[in-house]
Amino acid sequence: MSQVVTFGEVLMRLSPKGNKKFIQANTLEFYFGGTEVNVGISIANFGGNVKHITCISNDFIGDTAISYLNKFAVDTSSIVRSNRPLGVYFLEVGAVMRPSSISYNRSHSSFSEIKPEMVNWEESLKDATLFHWTGITPALCEGGFETLREGLILAQKKGIAVTADPTYRSGLWKYGKEAKPVLTELLEYSTIFIGGINEINEVLDTNFSYSNDDFIEASKQLKERFPSIEKVFDKIRTSVNSSWHKIRARMWNGEDFRETQDLDITHVVDRIGTGDAFAAGLIYGLQQFDDYKAMEFASAACALKHTYEGDVNFATVKEVMAILEGNVTGRLNR
Repeated sequence: MSQVVTFGEVLMRLSPKGNKKFIQANTLEFYFGGTEVNVGISIANFGGNVKHITCISNDFIGDTAISYLNKFAVDTSSIVRSNRPLGVYFLEVGAVMRPSSISYNRSHSSFSEIKPEMVNWEESLKDATLFHWTGITPALCEGGFETLREGLILAQKKGIAVTADPTYRSGLWKYGKEAKPVLTELLEYSTIFIGGINEINEVLDTNFSYSNDDFIEASKQLKERFPSIEKVFDKIRTSVNSSWHKIRARMWNGEDFRETQDLDITHVVDRIGTGDAFAAGLIYGLQQFDDYKAMEFASAACALKHTYEGDVNFATVKEVMAILEGNVTGRLNR
């Protein structure tokens, strides 16, 4: 059976209930997440066959994290274990004009011990038709970069499609590698680019603006630099304030430029993992629809994620399709 493979750190998120700051709180809620695993679980919720590869703590927290993935029917057979603790991050959820704030504790996490020899990529990719990676994993540690690179090389040899979301977060690159050469190398093995002007400017060392004309030109230059990349998809967020966002998307597939309409999220419940929801919706959509409808599906999936607490998008295909059909009133289903 065809399978989507994701690779990256699993984190525990700790957050006060509601919109409290930590100094106000006496109790915390926890959720499991992580950029790539968020994508995998969302695709599994759409009915996809997903395998997640990572290194998780060899304790009851790690056991709980694996049970969480199994609950969504994500294949955990290639997960390896470490005596280091699971990575953690702390989130204060903002509201209106007050932004959310995040603090990470992941420098010495179980995933930081990952090494290429710990993952049997031949076995892990044997049923794969698509491999998804993001720029978070190679930013965390050298072992993450080297293990990912080994998987991507094999994926290319096997003709497996590769979606790349080269998220650039400058604060993560602390182990000695520079982001640009690492991301540039990994993009050589990728076929679909999920990212916007910021990411393209980072890897091409350009200065394109956010206009549609510049997006088209940037996409053309990206495809020229990386011939394996066939399509470029960009999610655009407009923030009215912390609680009110608008989402739309645009694409360049080598022939056509298309753009979706804005979707209004007038009350953001949780914006963590919304980009991952877009990537998951796009990956699923490209397996079911043409490029434009896949992008519409991704945008609607992203919008729906804003209505769920936690890192993961729990939306089903039926719920996403209802948004595409114009059902955005939120009326009670009976």
